[in-house]
Amino acid sequence: MGSAGTRGTVTGTDTADRDPAIDLVRLVCLVLVVVGHSMMVSPVLHPDGTVTTENTLAEQDWFEPVIWIFMVMPLFFVTGGITGLQSWRRLKAGGGTAAQFIRARLLRLVRPATALLATMVAGLSAAAALGVDRQVVQLVATGAGMPLWFLAAYLAAQLNIPVLAALHHRAPWLTLALLAGLVVAVDCFRGALPDLANVNLVFVWCAVQQLGFLAADGYLAPLSRSGLVGVAVAAHLLLGLVTGLGLYRGNMLVNLNPPNLTLVILGVSQLAVMELARPVLAPLAGIRWIARLLQLAGARSLTVYLWHLPLLGAMSGLLLLTPVPKPSSGTAGWWWSRPLVVLALVLLLLPATAAFGRLEERTTAPQAFRCRPAAAGAAVVVVFIPVADAALNGLSLGLLAAGTVCFTVAILLLGGLPLRRRRAVPGGRKRGPGKRGPRGIASGVK
Repeated sequence: MGSAGTRGTVTGTDTADRDPAIDLVRLVCLVLVVVGHSMMVSPVLHPDGTVTTENTLAEQDWFEPVIWIFMVMPLFFVTGGITGLQSWRRLKAGGGTAAQFIRARLLRLVRPATALLATMVAGLSAAAALGVDRQVVQLVATGAGMPLWFLAAYLAAQLNIPVLAALHHRAPWLTLALLAGLVVAVDCFRGALPDLANVNLVFVWCAVQQLGFLAADGYLAPLSRSGLVGVAVAAHLLLGLVTGLGLYRGNMLVNLNPPNLTLVILGVSQLAVMELARPVLAPLAGIRWIARLLQLAGARSLTVYLWHLPLLGAMSGLLLLTPVPKPSSGTAGWWWSRPLVVLALVLLLLPATAAFGRLEERTTAPQAFRCRPAAAGAAVVVVFIPVADAALNGLSLGLLAAGTVCFTVAILLLGGLPLRRRRAVPGGRKRGPGKRGPRGIASGVK
């Protein structure tokens, strides 16, 4: 990766080779997550002054079968596997290393998360100093920090792409079977060793990501439409079997944290449905206004995901302190208020994405691309220290502060402080010895 021309060749195709249909799927998933969370978060102020939060959807009997359709987290990881494998191969073809890939992935995810954590620590500390009840502060810290589990799981899967891609190249089906076997093994022992279940944050999502590898390499292409329908139906029948026999719960929200085999099976079904929908998705993604929306949303998707729950929690908490009528969770009035909640959340997200969205795409110093494996490895360890603590002990204001420090240290280790672009000199040459291609790897890898 020594020359600017090589970097330009590699990163210039990052956007050119992207599949608009996959981007459309990811946007739909993001919208469903934001809307779904707006129907789950429902803080309650009790007469004795205590505050609790209710997950309204999880308490609805009719919702349990519906969540089999709208639990889109597996599809996030399937599409992440498709784009991640393609990005790794492009980087490797241009002479890039695994350390550079890890650096790029870490910076793309950790920089926006650091801004979120720092803002949450400042806001919650100010609330505590102003006399807000510690229970309320803890409740907001726990609820607002929930998106971080996805960040941890997604990082764990993406950082393993160089290794998993090599295994996939040698034995794709055996690699998938091995990961699924590890998932089952952990599930078998989770009753006796509850903390062991957290290991499936790696095994489950790596297995689902591996499904994306298969799709990227065209392993589903030989299947006819009826064959894809058969795969989707068979996966759901298998889900019905393992949940009907009582081996797993039928509620996919329960199965999500910590994850288990049901999400791998659901990922198979969702992959088949996505392939079935491709003839429709591709023309839709090609419509001019939709293509523009995909471009805008794709550049800010992580910011939207990270900020929507903190903003929702803050908005809901402030409403508790006002005389605005607050219908009880699950009542008709509560359901009628949901569109207003979603609209208000979107209005709050607009300035948040404008302020912090650029952290997803900032370029860095050209020399920083020469990432040493030791620096990449140290950054991974530093990032996952607070993440592991949160998984085992839950989130708190202190842990959010520790996470801010650790994430900042990781950014410094990777040389990822945002720098301004150097201005071009007439004649097409860049100032200074460090040239750069059309877009840095740190921002181009999606």
